[in-house]
Amino acid sequence: MSASASSRLASLRRDPVLPPGFSATTLRESGDAFAHAVRHAPELGAASLVWVRRYDLVEFAVVLEPLEPLMTARLAHYMGMNALADMMAIHCPPERPLSFGWPDALLLDHGLIGGGRTAWPSACADDETPEWLVFGAMLRAVAMPGDETRRSFAVGAGIAMDELGFEDVTPVDMVESFCRHLMLGSDEWATRGPRAVVKRWLDRLGREPGLRHGIEPNGDLVIKSQAGEEHRSLIAALAAADWLDAERGEPKL
Repeated sequence: MSASASSRLASLRRDPVLPPGFSATTLRESGDAFAHAVRHAPELGAASLVWVRRYDLVEFAVVLEPLEPLMTARLAHYMGMNALADMMAIHCPPERPLSFGWPDALLLDHGLIGGGRTAWPSACADDETPEWLVFGAMLRAVAMPGDETRRSFAVGAGIAMDELGFEDVTPVDMVESFCRHLMLGSDEWATRGPRAVVKRWLDRLGREPGLRHGIEPNGDLVIKSQAGEEHRSLIAALAAADWLDAERGEPKL
């Protein structure tokens, strides 16, 4: 086993050191951070981190308690994605391009490294303030035996951090870093408003020539071209979670 692999395994035995106000719940390898956070969000409360002690994936979820009606509050999905990308930018090797796929995929060096998910109470209407909101993320840390037989090798196919030169960073390092960047995103939301958060997300969105992109107040994507406008639903896209292999519970290859 390499020194970096041994370091990753050893790090799973320690709890993350989180910013003030955060609390941590850790799950064993078979746990599902996002499902656990959604199921227990009311009792967990704001700034509760759920982290799965996995070697091959960086998997976690955070509970938020919005102050805005749902139509605005769900823009926090973009805040979570920004924090995820900022975390990766700090730790990834230099000159690796980092971008988003609409609305929840994270691509590194043009390959799918993982993505984010967001949920809120199903009975909450757009004009009501949700009791809670959960942002969860999953990143492929290690290429496992058998991955090559499932990989498509198409543009945007799945990749793992260890294939891109991540040497010294461990899953717990990334969880800690994410929480710090999420705090910065929350401060940006409070001081500059959610539109500033959305603009930062748009700056990393993968582009196509001749198209202009924007985010509507309810979080939907609008794409403008000479042919007209196309609108894509944030709610529908989050429900689809196209980056996730739901059967295997990991990012697609």
